[in-house]
Amino acid sequence: MTILVTRPEPAASELVARLRSLGKLAWAFPLIEFTPGRDLAQLPQQLTALRPGDLVFLLSQQVVHFAQPALQHSQTVWPAAADYYAIGRSTALALHTVTNLKVDYPHARETSEELVRLQRLQQVSGKRALILRGSPGRELLAETLIARGAEVQYCECYQRNEKHYDGAIEGRRWRDRGITTLVVTSGEMLKQLHALFPPIDRREWLLHCRLVVVSERLATQAAEAGWQEIDVADGADNDALLRALR
Repeated sequence: MTILVTRPEPAASELVARLRSLGKLAWAFPLIEFTPGRDLAQLPQQLTALRPGDLVFLLSQQVVHFAQPALQHSQTVWPAAADYYAIGRSTALALHTVTNLKVDYPHARETSEELVRLQRLQQVSGKRALILRGSPGRELLAETLIARGAEVQYCECYQRNEKHYDGAIEGRRWRDRGITTLVVTSGEMLKQLHALFPPIDRREWLLHCRLVVVSERLATQAAEAGWQEIDVADGADNDALLRALR
């Protein structure tokens, strides 16, 4: 098994280092990178306006990475009276580490579907919900909260930017290195990966690779794109991916 990890840095190199320490052949090939979001300047005011019991949602670790310096610069603190929710354990831990606040998260899988199933989110009528995220993606969380009577606001804390590669060159590189397993952690990156390489590389190599993804939704997308051997990790963090790759 020779593994190509397409998730962004620094998580890609961290996972590759752990795989190599176990004697596996692995390389990092990040398909996107992160830059500060367009709404960061508004975040201090949005947090200050929250009332006790209002809701704050963090949809990735990158939210904390970009939001915390912005709040420190404006001398704003995360309001202790708000209720905090994260998409998964790693994101919850990232916020807890810098704030010591309690952060709830779904323990089954790191998806919006699991997040909205949390018992504490069934009765949210009249509450404000501030969703901290990257550049716009899925709307399931917001739509569900609105349907349950919450008032939803967004803050784009970071942007996802596609990294550009020469598909023909990269196709030769990874075929020469004998890549047989691909790690993909979002639908956006799955589409990018599928479109990157020339058709002959897709037919002869890419779609024959084993694919490790992080949700059933992503597995369905991959099957529709032509992959046949697809495994779903039990989470989106590197620990879960490592378990799936062992």
